[in-house]
Amino acid sequence: MLKNWVVIPTCLPLVLRRCHTCASERFRASGKFRVNANHKLIDAWLLVLCTTCGETAKLTVLERMNVRSVRPGLLDRLHGNDPGLTAELLQDPVVRRRNRIALDWGDAWRLDTGGSDHLDREVIDVSVRFAARIPVRPVRLIAEGCGLSRAEVERLITEGRLVSAVRLSSRLSGDFTFTLKR
Repeated sequence: MLKNWVVIPTCLPLVLRRCHTCASERFRASGKFRVNANHKLIDAWLLVLCTTCGETAKLTVLERMNVRSVRPGLLDRLHGNDPGLTAELLQDPVVRRRNRIALDWGDAWRLDTGGSDHLDREVIDVSVRFAARIPVRPVRLIAEGCGLSRAEVERLITEGRLVSAVRLSSRLSGDFTFTLKR
């Protein structure tokens, strides 16, 4: 029987970027946007706050774009400080590359296994789905979902009793499946 696990974000991730005031490297998204129009050109930034000193930094969302080329729905969401837009923009690779930031998903996700009735079975087939692009090591997910230590999961992999089509020791942010034979 195939079990379905889901990796679900619980909050917004921290933004990894150096603070120019206190040299801290972690910012949290405030959920607020700043929009500035100059004649026919528009700029928009996502505001982030340093977790140490509270200094505000701006992440560029739109830069010198013609107002008519921006979708009206996007403008409404920017003006309304839409929290869903904040989450979308933090996950957008173009925004991350433009602002030279990375995300820290440390405590911003949880694993939903749908219960623990699968733990006593001899063979477990599991499909892991990601609700957002959260980079996590599959070994950590399997250990948490099956109630094992990471060392035990590594041992099961080397013995060939835990198999998958993907490499289980590197970080993944896409869906995968695995089979565990006890």
